[in-house]
Amino acid sequence: MTEELSRTSALASRHTALGSGLEDWNGMGTAWTYNSDPNDEHDAVREAAGMFDMSPLKKVFVRGPDVVATLDHLTTRDISKIDPGKAAYLCILTENGGIADDAIVSNNGYDEWMIVHGSGHTMALLKASAKGRDVQIEFSDDLHDLSVQGPKSLDILDTECDINLGDLAYFEHASARLFGHPCRISRTGYSGERGYEIFADASVIGDIWDKLVEAGVTPCSFTALDKVRIEAGLLFYGYDMTEGNTPWEVGLGFTVSGSKGEFRGKTAVMAARGKEATQNVCLDIDHSDMMAGGETLYLDGNEVGVINSPCYSHRLGKSLALAHLHPSIEIGTTLNVAGDDIETKAKVVSMPIHDPRKSKTHA
Repeated sequence: MTEELSRTSALASRHTALGSGLEDWNGMGTAWTYNSDPNDEHDAVREAAGMFDMSPLKKVFVRGPDVVATLDHLTTRDISKIDPGKAAYLCILTENGGIADDAIVSNNGYDEWMIVHGSGHTMALLKASAKGRDVQIEFSDDLHDLSVQGPKSLDILDTECDINLGDLAYFEHASARLFGHPCRISRTGYSGERGYEIFADASVIGDIWDKLVEAGVTPCSFTALDKVRIEAGLLFYGYDMTEGNTPWEVGLGFTVSGSKGEFRGKTAVMAARGKEATQNVCLDIDHSDMMAGGETLYLDGNEVGVINSPCYSHRLGKSLALAHLHPSIEIGTTLNVAGDDIETKAKVVSMPIHDPRKSKTHA
């Protein structure tokens, strides 16, 4: 385990029993690998049900009379349009219109909202947006996040749940009891499949994990998570987007509600629309293994982009990657790829490469 870890998952012992070294992500020991084959974990998510411990994501509650005004200033979405029991994916910007983080914000009702975010600067910017407003901010590391993804996820969870999960639409959530334990279940995920995230306290998350294993859900590592999310064209902050990118440049323009009132970075981000310096694309690479990441892309001898998130999909028989590319380059273009020990070609392909119509996610 990394000595610098400042956060601990209540599932850490389950991960080490499966062979994880608890590598650091976001200050918490994270299962990047298990003793099991990540290709088998990949198959479980696509064919049955797999689960990821997403507890390294940070969970922040914001409560009080001024919560909507605070979150409206913090984020790119029109928060007033997110009703109780619903959630939205959005961006959090710098004053210069760059992406400081991405997050899911959920309306729990009764002036309580939950922000789930990764390794960006959400907390510092939230505190700045809350200054002078009547809100309370609570970071909770006791609340854990277990993501169950795959075509059998509904049947497995619904059998042991006290609410009808089939009634939850995409990006809806509700309080529930699962295996008798109190939790909040959200129809969200990061896989390109139908799935659910279970938010439950440390005291019960271990029993929920164990009972899901007994029900046939496969524990999955972050190596498998990379495979499914790259196939689904889903971005990872710090790799596929940074403060140097605007939402328009990475395909997240849909999160920007330009018609709402003032929010941090609004003037800059609206002025940047149509002036994109890059685009986020998927590559089908002529290679029998995954790239290392960081390889340079060339067209006609000119440097035009860089590989950010690579993987090898055994299900598709393809070496894939998400990459930043000059905005003038179109789908179907063949590029040269060059790295420390590789030289090959890649084709720009439509994204997502898995389930292009997103019918599985929205089913």
